Amino acid sequence: MVERAGEARLHEVERGVFAWVQPDGTWWLNNAGAVADDGGVLIVDTCATEARTRRFLGAVAAATGDAPVRMAVNTHQHGDHCYGNSLLPDDTVVFGHAAMREALLVDPIIDGCPPVWTPVPDWGHVTRRPPSVVFTSELTVHVGARRVELRHPGHAAHTPGDVVAWLPGERVLFTGDLLFNGLTPMVLMGSIEGALRSLDWLAAFEPEHVVPGHGPLATAAELPQVLAAHERYYRFVLDTARAGRENGLTPLAAAQAAELGVFAEWADAERLVLNLHRAYAEAEGGEVDLLAAFGDAMAWHGGPLPTSV
Repeated sequence: MVERAGEARLHEVERGVFAWVQPDGTWWLNNAGAVADDGGVLIVDTCATEARTRRFLGAVAAATGDAPVRMAVNTHQHGDHCYGNSLLPDDTVVFGHAAMREALLVDPIIDGCPPVWTPVPDWGHVTRRPPSVVFTSELTVHVGARRVELRHPGHAAHTPGDVVAWLPGERVLFTGDLLFNGLTPMVLMGSIEGALRSLDWLAAFEPEHVVPGHGPLATAAELPQVLAAHERYYRFVLDTARAGRENGLTPLAAAQAAELGVFAEWADAERLVLNLHRAYAEAEGGEVDLLAAFGDAMAWHGGPLPTSV
């Protein structure tokens, strides 16, 4: 198994505000974070596996003088951001969107990962731990003197239950997977149109520091380019889906006929197939067959999808 975890690093983006970045941000390699003040810590997302989550929590403990982890928030339902929840202290209050909790409760992948990826991830000793406090719109928590606003965009985007963590005093925005900086976004379980709409919502925060769900951190000066790249990609997906449906193509055939252009430089390009399945379902008023979508993604890729977890 390829091991890249040693490259993961805790960045202090503002005093007491940390981002855990796991290069290169591809399948199952997420970013997470921590907010520390007045003897306590809020964790923003965990990681996919026991080993990676323990490294993250160990780095936070070292940076904060072993300050107790009192709260945590999950930005959405996918396992790379929440399977490590069970490694948080038992008395940690975990927050999340109501839809995120419902999805994690029925997520089968934590119980045994299918051979969609290679190597098949080894989660280690993690168990299902959903948020114990849920909300549907927004919730404000305080870490010492720090205000942390947990907000939902008001519609499905990456998933139905996306949450950002916004620190208005420090102007730091943890976006979860509403942003993939420099690699292919995935909207299989959300909405292409909703993801597109979420971009203006993210810009309206006017953050100084952005922690995306995957990929490098971004500054205020870099954010417009990151948002513009996402907009171009989402419009490319919608245009490809429209043309595919007009020509009677399946999502896989539409992806095979598409010219990726500049998006060919982004990792995890096979997500185009997954995103087209979502775009077709939205246009036709149906739902995505997840097994068929991942089967098509593997067919497009030529085999199981690569991961380092």
